[in-house]
Amino acid sequence: MPKPIVTYVKYVDAVNRFFGRLAMYMIFAMLGVLLYSSISKTFFVPAVWTLEVAQFLMAAYYILGGGYSMQLHAHVRMDLLYGRWSRPRMAFSDTLTSVCLISYLVLLLIGGVSSTEYALEYGETSYSSWSPYMAPIKIVMVFGIVLMLLQAIAFFFRDLAATRGLTIDGQPLLAELYSDKARS
Repeated sequence: MPKPIVTYVKYVDAVNRFFGRLAMYMIFAMLGVLLYSSISKTFFVPAVWTLEVAQFLMAAYYILGGGYSMQLHAHVRMDLLYGRWSRPRMAFSDTLTSVCLISYLVLLLIGGVSSTEYALEYGETSYSSWSPYMAPIKIVMVFGIVLMLLQAIAFFFRDLAATRGLTIDGQPLLAELYSDKARS
């Protein structure tokens, strides 16, 4: 593969790894909010903000970790025929599904940007009694969609190289790269 593509894949992997690992720690913030919510409901006056903050943290947690989970092959794959195919055929199939995923993520990004623009322009708030602004979580969601889109494109390039029996950097494809353990 050309050097710019190899560089692109390398940097996208690094960025998604950074944000994915950062997002993993958000679970502790969410647990803290939910713990505070339980304690305040039991012993004090219930806080009106805890449910929505926990929902926002959860949304950020899974959307920012999407590209990283793709990188780790932690996503769900339905394997009816796939496991019996040759490695190049698996890569070809993955190339086709990457095109579908990229198309979906582009449409999702267009909708997310539109929704974020609306939230910023009109100061959109939630319909709850706390009524927080929606723009911050929508910005985080658009950023997470961009990260996942970039990772999907990187996977497309990897799979395209694998259809030729090569790794992304032009080395011969080793069986370990497409082992059942790594691809399931």
